[in-house]
Amino acid sequence: MFSKILVPLDGSNVSERVLPYARIFARTLKIPIELLEVVDISAATAHVVTDKARYLDNLIAEGEWASREHLKDIAASLPGIKVSCAVERGNPADEIIERAATDKQTLIAMATHGRSGINRWMLGSVAEKVLRGSNNPLFLVRANEEDVGGSEPMIQSMVVPLDGSKLAESVLPAVNEMAKALSLEVVLCRAYELAGSAYYGKEDRLPNYDEMLAEFKADVESYLAEKAKALKAGKLSNVSCVAVNGSGAEEIIHYARKHPHALVAMCTHGRSGVSRWVLGSVTEKVVRHSGDPVLVFHAS
Repeated sequence: MFSKILVPLDGSNVSERVLPYARIFARTLKIPIELLEVVDISAATAHVVTDKARYLDNLIAEGEWASREHLKDIAASLPGIKVSCAVERGNPADEIIERAATDKQTLIAMATHGRSGINRWMLGSVAEKVLRGSNNPLFLVRANEEDVGGSEPMIQSMVVPLDGSKLAESVLPAVNEMAKALSLEVVLCRAYELAGSAYYGKEDRLPNYDEMLAEFKADVESYLAEKAKALKAGKLSNVSCVAVNGSGAEEIIHYARKHPHALVAMCTHGRSGVSRWVLGSVTEKVVRHSGDPVLVFHAS
């Protein structure tokens, strides 16, 4: 499923919020972790006035040294796991995407907030660029200063949003494998609502909205039951289904929030070229607004 976990850090405590999850994945799935820090050259340049530009190389070198020392300390805090460290110069998002792209089975794991500066790039915007620009699976956890120093995270279930498309269903083989490895419950979730056109009718023949909605719900439940049956046939026993009435992203976020220790796992469009920066709107909304960690797979 995954060959290794690439963990981008920016030197802040907030960016390290992802480390407990990476530790769980690495130990359970028995895969190595690669820690990465990128010295942002553009940020370094912005912090140097014109008449001090000759000191830029020294400033960058100091940033690289600080990053290497920081990563050594982080690696030492991950006993029993094979850990490697890398420090690069360049644009953080580009470096993360390019480094992960050498192996499509590399899981990128990162927090979505950080700080700014030569070593502390804005992880919020970087994470969004990586989400849109990478074809690798991506694990994202929202973090802030209040989150740091908490207890070891727990993951008890995977909420898997489906919409009836082959694209959304392409996440299921990975979900099956990961749920088995981590002993997780899998909850197949589909939000449904009547299309606006369903509310139009002739004055003497108004549609029965309740009946239409009940039929729609029955179809959704039947679809989810079929997918759950296929997962159970693959020896994944703890599978449940839920059909919720409402808009996709909002209902996914709401449902996950009501169930502690959930991980949302979903698939989004795989793109190339300029269109790589166009992400499925539902996935983007869930990533931006969900308080739960999100695991995103990119469909080819």
